[in-house]
Amino acid sequence: MQQLLTILINGVTSGMIYAAFALALVLIWRSTRIVNFAQAPMAMVTTYIALVVIDAGYSYWVGFGAALVCGFVLGAAVERLVVRYVDNSRPMNPVILTLGLFIILHALAALVFGNQFRSFPAPFGLTGQQIGGMDVAITGFDLFKIVAVLVVLGLLVLLFRFTDLGLKMRASAFQPEVARLLGVRVGRMLTLGWALAAVVGSVAGLLIAGGSLVHPGYMDSIVVFGFVAAVLGGLESPGGAVVGGLVMGLGLSAVSGYLGQSLVAFAALVILILVLLLRPSGLFAQTAARKV
Repeated sequence: MQQLLTILINGVTSGMIYAAFALALVLIWRSTRIVNFAQAPMAMVTTYIALVVIDAGYSYWVGFGAALVCGFVLGAAVERLVVRYVDNSRPMNPVILTLGLFIILHALAALVFGNQFRSFPAPFGLTGQQIGGMDVAITGFDLFKIVAVLVVLGLLVLLFRFTDLGLKMRASAFQPEVARLLGVRVGRMLTLGWALAAVVGSVAGLLIAGGSLVHPGYMDSIVVFGFVAAVLGGLESPGGAVVGGLVMGLGLSAVSGYLGQSLVAFAALVILILVLLLRPSGLFAQTAARKV
């Protein structure tokens, strides 16, 4: 019973991490129609910026805010200075570009911040709770992760369903020519999509880093798990990203707890293959996938 409870709690908390990263992928897909594999190193860079601020003597929350602001600026700069000049006639071109950015940002982070492991603080306690005489492996920071991801989900739903800005962003991504004819500043909407996605990615990076060690590659595995979670839920659905993250978290936690940590990556690959074979548009997809 104790082991099952621990597996479930670990699954929910890690699933929320995957969900946070999947939300960033969903946001940039819905607003620009690009799968950004550079999302992880971008979040890693902003996490290091937060660590620099905290090490300078400022509070965790000042560092948290600095990371979000820098994430917004970094996302906008990447779109304005790099992505905008890529030939979009072939959908693979931007994807290849983001893979290149993945490598470049890794290398730059190693040069600027170093390759050594560094401890990142957490704003809340990292000790488990005791409920009814039973040790429960959920910490104050775990609860913060859950709340933070749910808040991000709520904000994204509000943005895309109930605001004119969200409608303009989606129109710019789906039908840029028609959107321009209707007076929408498509370039600004695409820049805003990248900027907001980088902010959500920064949140994911901070949640992963809290109370653990960071280095330039600390988010690499999240690229795989977060991408599978986004595909599982459907790249069009923020709610699906959260559900997909939870499914991934619980599934991989069960594999790790009962079969061994060495099979976690294999299990994630199996889940991705099954989703692509059985329901390639995702569990919660509402629109047909674009055909090339």
